[in-house]
Amino acid sequence: MNLNVKLTPQRKAIFDVIKNSSDHPTAADVIDRLAGEGHHFAYGTVYNSLKYLTEAGLIRELKLGSAASRYDGNLDDHHHLQCRICGRIDEVDYSLPHEWLDGIEKDTDYTIESHQVIFKGVCRSCRESSAGIE
Repeated sequence: MNLNVKLTPQRKAIFDVIKNSSDHPTAADVIDRLAGEGHHFAYGTVYNSLKYLTEAGLIRELKLGSAASRYDGNLDDHHHLQCRICGRIDEVDYSLPHEWLDGIEKDTDYTIESHQVIFKGVCRSCRESSAGIE
C-alpha cells in the first residue's frame, strides 16, 4: 500500500462501501449504495476514486470478461467463482498447490508475486430456477 494515499471524504466513503461489501460491487452498485447512505457524488468522482483506490493498492479491480469491472476490498491472495448466467461472484478460500506455483515459475521464468484464479460455472440459484425449464 502506498503511504502517500490521500483519502478525501469522498474516497473514504467509497473505500468503506467496497471494504464492507462481500459481493464485489460494480461502480453502479457503489453509486447506489452511497446514495442509500445519503451521499450524492458525481459519477466522475466515483469512477476516478475507484481508479485512485485501485492504483493506491487499497482495493482490487476485477475485470471479468466484457462485463463491468467489479471491486474487491480483500487484498489477500484468493480466487473467485463467477456464474455465467447471472454474473454473481463469490470468493473461494482455497490455496493453490505449491507444486503448481513452483511449476509455473520454472516453466515461465517468472517470479510469482500474487495470483488469482477465476472459476466459471452456474450458481445454485440459477441451476434451481432453470431446473424445470427445457
